[in-house]
Amino acid sequence: MTATPTSSRTRSRLAAAAASLAIAGAIGFAAVTTGTAPVMAEAVNVQAPQVPGFADLVEKVSPAVVSVQVKAKVQPASDDGGMPFDAPDFFQDNPQLKRFFKEFRGPNGQGGRSFQHRDNPNREPRPVAQGSGFFISEDGYIVTNNHVVDGGTAFTVVMTDGKEFDAKLVGTDQRTDLAVLKVDSKDQKFTYVEFADDSKVRVGDWVVAVGNPFGLGGTVTSGIVSARGRDIGAGPYDDFIQIDAPVNRGNSGGPTFNQSGQVVGINTAIFSPSGGSVGIAFDIPASTAKQVVEVLMKGGTIERGWLGVEIQPVTADIAESLGLKAEKGALVSGAQDDSPAKKAGIVAGDVITQVDGKDVATTKELARLIGAYQPGKSVDVTVWRGGKAETIKVDLGKLPNGDKMASAGKPSEPSGTNSLADLGLTVTKSDNGKGVVVTDVDPDSDAADRGIQAGDVITAINSQEVAGASDISNAMKEAQKAGRKQVLVQISREDTNRFVTLPVAKADRSPLAGESRRRLGQWGH
Repeated sequence: MTATPTSSRTRSRLAAAAASLAIAGAIGFAAVTTGTAPVMAEAVNVQAPQVPGFADLVEKVSPAVVSVQVKAKVQPASDDGGMPFDAPDFFQDNPQLKRFFKEFRGPNGQGGRSFQHRDNPNREPRPVAQGSGFFISEDGYIVTNNHVVDGGTAFTVVMTDGKEFDAKLVGTDQRTDLAVLKVDSKDQKFTYVEFADDSKVRVGDWVVAVGNPFGLGGTVTSGIVSARGRDIGAGPYDDFIQIDAPVNRGNSGGPTFNQSGQVVGINTAIFSPSGGSVGIAFDIPASTAKQVVEVLMKGGTIERGWLGVEIQPVTADIAESLGLKAEKGALVSGAQDDSPAKKAGIVAGDVITQVDGKDVATTKELARLIGAYQPGKSVDVTVWRGGKAETIKVDLGKLPNGDKMASAGKPSEPSGTNSLADLGLTVTKSDNGKGVVVTDVDPDSDAADRGIQAGDVITAINSQEVAGASDISNAMKEAQKAGRKQVLVQISREDTNRFVTLPVAKADRSPLAGESRRRLGQWGH
């Protein structure tokens, strides 16, 4: 039998099929068949690219992080959600922060729960607050939040390996919401972590938070630094680091680490409409914590310098009215009675621009600078007064526990009135001769726009005392001659001082100016 010759087209097809089988085997097909005998192909082991993670960091720092359990006497239910521990005082006057605080801590404290005795369900429950903390020394010192331990009678720390130790409270500082606990154990040295130099922390840096959310124990989350220098209205020393690492109830007092395993901040508050993490958490900076903790570890109490002034921000209008080149500094609205500031001669209308040569950009910065000094420290305070800078030496006092407000005499009923139509004001002399009482304010005037109300007492304009309506008119003329567009008006209201600015009234202003202004305002031009 003669074999049929293979055509060139058929040979090409066979060659292509053989090549395809070879390629299929090379990329990992499980098996190919030739006839009836299976031939197994070797699977390819593809090396995935290495993605940086936090496992090494977490393994290093986790043994230093603990869960903090706080027991306290049962307190009656209250309108704040039945929390056995009150929110810090600096939260009480801010309903929004108080709500955030409740959501962060949970209904019975920091992520806490109330347990009933298993043998006697009717026995009074013992509240347990759950928080976080971390060792800062091998001999057992632990940092946490003041609001975690506040009101506690007994403290227990739980390690990552489940070991429990009793701890004692060494000290607290309510104004910075920090506390120090101490575990005494002669047989064990504890793994601890160090504080970072948070001045080097940048927005966008990776951070890792480790803590005890919802009482679950050691939990790790990661994110970035979202912002710095946050002021959330918690107190005069607000300077929080904002992070987006998920932080929940029970994380309070726990550390936030940089990639070197150093503590850059301490979790203290979250913004949470829902009660859970929405990616906005606030940390006490390491620099603040380190300074406070070092004092507390020695059994000391935090004493801060006290200047004794009521202050408000310098706005663009205020800066222009006083001849300042920039809207920086802290405007003194009053010096408190028997305060170091008053004794040194600082008066309302001064703008504090420096303390010991350090620039004061905001009111918060002034509070932090003064608070960093010890009571009795003598400092040079630079003020802007009368169009020039002056330096005043002040011996700082000790910050009182309570707020001391400046006192001022309340105005009596008006006895005669004067119209300042250009300003939209009607005023009368006060009975004590100090200032003029506002009896009426045109609702369409600049004065009304700036918040001046009937009953306010105008005591000074551009730091010049006012005794009558003519003093206001003269101050306006002087400001106009000096080329100023605004004047700074000092007002006394309900025993406190404040400042507002008013546009310089023009002498040739038409009596119809007010009516024209009302018409324009009505049409929104």
